[in-house]
Amino acid sequence: MPPTTKEAQRAELHKTIWRIANDLRGSVDGWDFKSYVLGMLFYRFISENLTAYINVGEREAGHPDFDYSKLADKDAEFGRADTVSEKGFYILPSELFQNVRKRASDDENLNETLAGIFADIEGSAKGTDSEDDLKGLFHDLDVNSPKLGSTVAKRNQKLVKLLDAIGDLPLGNFEDNSIDLFGDAYEYLMQMYASQAGKSGGEYYTPQEVSELLARITVVGKTSVNKVYDPAVGSGSLLLKFAKVLGKENVRQGFYGQEINLTTYNLARINMFLHDVNYEQFNLAHGDTLIDPAHWDDEPFEAIVSNPPYSISWEGDANPLLINDPRFAPAGVLAPKSKADLAFTMHILSWLAVNGTAAIVEFPGVLYRGGAEKKIRQYLIDNNYVDAVIQLPPDLFFGTGIATCIIVLKKSKADNSVLFIDASTEFSRVGTKNKLQAVNQAKILDSLVARSAVAHFSALIPNEQIAQNDYNLGISSYVEQSVVEDNLDIAQLNARIADIVERQAELRTIVDRTVADIEGMVG
Repeated sequence: MPPTTKEAQRAELHKTIWRIANDLRGSVDGWDFKSYVLGMLFYRFISENLTAYINVGEREAGHPDFDYSKLADKDAEFGRADTVSEKGFYILPSELFQNVRKRASDDENLNETLAGIFADIEGSAKGTDSEDDLKGLFHDLDVNSPKLGSTVAKRNQKLVKLLDAIGDLPLGNFEDNSIDLFGDAYEYLMQMYASQAGKSGGEYYTPQEVSELLARITVVGKTSVNKVYDPAVGSGSLLLKFAKVLGKENVRQGFYGQEINLTTYNLARINMFLHDVNYEQFNLAHGDTLIDPAHWDDEPFEAIVSNPPYSISWEGDANPLLINDPRFAPAGVLAPKSKADLAFTMHILSWLAVNGTAAIVEFPGVLYRGGAEKKIRQYLIDNNYVDAVIQLPPDLFFGTGIATCIIVLKKSKADNSVLFIDASTEFSRVGTKNKLQAVNQAKILDSLVARSAVAHFSALIPNEQIAQNDYNLGISSYVEQSVVEDNLDIAQLNARIADIVERQAELRTIVDRTVADIEGMVG
């Protein structure tokens, strides 16, 4: 398919998703309602995925007209065990998305029908290797929630709308290798809801171009890695960029991660399935990585990427066991209780393979704050673990306008220096946010490979010089800023500001009117 056609198809898909999300939401808060839209998208995906898988097998076995979706349930039981072993789950023909949708408007007990189906799908994995990967996946798709409506009839009306809307999405056929459309739809929905929800949703969604940059940093010069890991996995978007950058078959031993938020953990597992990463290829855990890490038996990892929550609280030295934890003990000090940033950094370093690379998005304060954080930086520099520090542009992330940075860690470096890159101007303004375009990413990656000084952009600084500068890793200390002389016309500037304020008021009126119209349509 030509790129222009594919982009047009993607744009049309995004437009349709936007309309569906707004039409269906009604009284349900957008960020809460994402679980229904994403959950139903997942239900459609696994139904079509399973149908295509069984159909291909039967047709190759000499049954050219075989269609699993038209099989009687009793005739479908024969393949259950083998299919669960391969796919990780099973769905009877009568419980497939496409068949339930056909009957939905005539089913007075649709909510109970769906609840039973979701329980059956999760139950199909019970006692098998995929049980943990399926358990609780439909937990947030609560078909009996009063958020959907005050009565069963109203809830079912909303569920019929949801089934029809998700069923009408132009996602192609599995036989035509259009699987990427499901993943793309999921990513767009996550981005859309995160941008609407601000910090409450955006805190665990990393923009795709930042995710891709992190993945590419960790695999520079490589065509495959043993396994990839994210200790604050969120919706899983960072890990899945390795499937795009390397190809999922070149992540030889799979995708690993941990997430403390249960809803987000469910979304991450759904995201894996929707990107056609099968259950045996990923190992995601629910829990607190810093206090109770789930993958002791799986480390070390050759590529680690992460965008941990910024400056959150953790137990720190209030827990006397942590200073002896092999992840944190080498620095001789724990990250402050009010700022866990460098605790994540130490955890990541501990689980990084000798030949590996880690790329971590960090709050800029970790580069220069004193106290325990300075001592941890000293440990990192004196042991030559910091490969690069990259200043990112401001306003890239949902929910915050701060200019974050990336710290790149390695255990095997060819020199005793740190490369500092000032990429604060490497962006284009797209909509209401800044965006790292492909050319911006390429410039950063090229600099990492060249590892040389470029005026006003990069500097290669020996560790000794950093130590003499009190272990300050702030980029402005090493990369000279370019000075641009601007002759400002104050009157002209004030006129422009007045014009912007006036336009903002007009737009707010339009938005309020549109929201009122939508709520009137679906209320």
